[in-house]
Formats: sequence, structure tokens, C-alpha cells
Amino acid sequence: MEKGDIIDFSALEKELKRAVEADKKYQRENDAKFRAIHQKVATYEEFRDIVQASHLKPLDKKDKNTPRKQPWNPISTRNTELTHTSTDSLQSVLRESQPRSESEFGRDWRRFKGSSVEKYAFLLRLGGETLREMFHTEVGFGLLGEFLMVLCQCFRPGDEAVVLGVLEGLSLTGRFSLSVSLLSEEERGACERLFYTLLETNPNLADVPESQKERATETEENTSQDDGTEAAGKLRALMAKYGVCERVK
Repeated sequence: MEKGDIIDFSALEKELKRAVEADKKYQRENDAKFRAIHQKVATYEEFRDIVQASHLKPLDKKDKNTPRKQPWNPISTRNTELTHTSTDSLQSVLRESQPRSESEFGRDWRRFKGSSVEKYAFLLRLGGETLREMFHTEVGFGLLGEFLMVLCQCFRPGDEAVVLGVLEGLSLTGRFSLSVSLLSEEERGACERLFYTLLETNPNLADVPESQKERATETEENTSQDDGTEAAGKLRALMAKYGVCERVK
């Protein structure tokens, strides 16, 4: 057997363990979702807490008298720390972060802690197509809302095309309509503000008169108008998917 044909069993074992853990996490959270639905919880927050705490086990009597040495929910991606990494550190982490699965994405996402700027740069660097492939089954519980909050808070003029690509990629993931229905009121508000900002900051996404849409000449002016019509149509289709209504003028 040649050297190139040697199987790396250590790497295979690690990959298998990651796949098993990801499957266990998916099954555990999925069961928690159905359990919360059957319990008819009153608010979205209760539903979210049940799912995020699905990895916890009931305490034994001996555990109740033992000092607690770690957080109750170490898996939760939310972090109250507001520390921002330096620019050099950010660039280093972005270069190193090449997630190939949802579990690897979660690992890298948590490395940015409470910094929305770093998370925003991370999302834009990955792009919509990579995110769609990574979350083809579904976007992990609570992540869609967090993505929308980050995109809304950190959006900068000039990022329209990339942000639109991210939103489109996420809209093509599994169970997307369910993820949208579980957004909190704050997350829905951020989603609306993001889409309204996209409409306002990019003239190519503005309204195009119906008379212009019907023209089909070969001039550069009409080509530009057609591009604007296509972009505006794509944006409005995405707004419908995310449950965002257009503002009444």
C-alpha cells in the first residue's frame, strides 16, 4: 500500500464524532420544539428557553448540595460580554475560520462573543451560498433572529449586494418559514428595518415605473433600468418570504 493510500483513522474518528454530536443536537432540539408545542407555552421566550435548555439534565439529590462550577447553559450562543476583538485579531480569526458544517459554524460564531461587528464580517465573508449549503436542513434555533439583528445593526452602504445574497441564501434553507414564524418581536423589527434600509440606500432597488418595465430597447439607459427592475423584484420577493410588508407611501 502506498503512502497516499493510507487511511487516517484518527481523522475519520473525529469526523464521525462530530457528525454524531450534530445529529444528537438536532434530535434533542427537535424533540424539545415538539414538547414545547404540546405544552402550549404562552410566549416565544418560553418556547426558546425550552429548546436552548434541551441539553440539560434534571439534578440528582446529591447534585443539589454540590457547588456549581460552570454556567447553567454553556451551549447558549448569547453572551452578555461587549468586548470587541482588535482589527488584527479579527482578520486572523476570519482567515482561520473555514466552517464546513453547522457545528463548526457554531464553534466559530461563539469565538466572536458579543461583538456584532465581527459576526457581521463573518456572515458577509461566508456569503449566501455557503450559508445555504451549511444550513440545508434548517437554521439552528434562534440563529436566524441573531443573524437578522447583526445584519441590521452593522449594515453599511455599499454592502447591499452581499447582504442581499446572505438573506437570499438563508431563505433557501430547510424549514425557513418555521424559523421566520419563531422570530421574536425585536427580531422582526430588526428584519423590517434591514429591508427598508436596503430599499432606501440603493437606488437600483427603488421603484421602477411600469412604463419603463415594458420598454425593451438596446440602449444603456434601458439596460440599467432593467437591472433595477430585476433587483427590486428580487428584494420584494425576499421581503415576502421574511414576512415584511412594504411601507405605504
